[in-house]
Amino acid sequence: MTRDIRSLYEQASSDWERSAPLLLSDYTARERVLEAVGDIRGLHLWDLGCGEGYVSRRLAALGARQVDGFDLSAAMVEGAQRQAHGREALHYCVADLAVPQQLPPGSCDAAVAVFLFNYLSLAATQRLLAHVYGALRPGGFFLFTVPHPAFPYLHQQHPPFFLDPAGQPYLGSEDQIFAGRIWRRDGVVNTVRACHKTLQDYFRLLAASGWQRLPQLEELGVTEAHVALDPAFFGPLQGVPLHLLFLLRR
Repeated sequence: MTRDIRSLYEQASSDWERSAPLLLSDYTARERVLEAVGDIRGLHLWDLGCGEGYVSRRLAALGARQVDGFDLSAAMVEGAQRQAHGREALHYCVADLAVPQQLPPGSCDAAVAVFLFNYLSLAATQRLLAHVYGALRPGGFFLFTVPHPAFPYLHQQHPPFFLDPAGQPYLGSEDQIFAGRIWRRDGVVNTVRACHKTLQDYFRLLAASGWQRLPQLEELGVTEAHVALDPAFFGPLQGVPLHLLFLLRR
């Protein structure tokens, strides 16, 4: 799977580059991530699965002292480095996050993983959750988002976002790969993947990897403000749960 995901993003890295919200999930998830991190001035953060650095750049703009971004795709990391514009707070590295030992030694104040775990198997997810738990300084937080596990079953294969379960049931399809697409507001279509996990799986993996405190959990989707901004684009998904946001405290 790692090879397939790397190839997917190596070939389409330019379609992910942007300097302002453009993808559906920029509006429905990433903006909420940037609100939920709170005051990060002076903190050292990890951006796991950083892609072309969109979230990393926003975190640096919020005052983070240092943001280390890690991604499987060398092309995405090159794009992130190119768009960093020499900002000293931003550092990027190619790493396969299914193998957490590829992360550098040391600790961080906080970490984010925006749509990373949908590319990792159950076993790889548990390994990375455990690694982040061990790397966070006391009082730190880990915030991650994933596609809502029920979403593939609630929305057919239509724009501006879908995941195709290809006849696989919700229960009993763990680690099956669901292919999908997500649209940008300019009409460009990006291919995505989801390694299926149930809601129960996430809570089980958190407990097994050392996290002892219950997470703050939010179900994210299209808001009235989104529909007012662009009814044709956001309207088809109104009322549908698109993503989950987990906020974990160390």
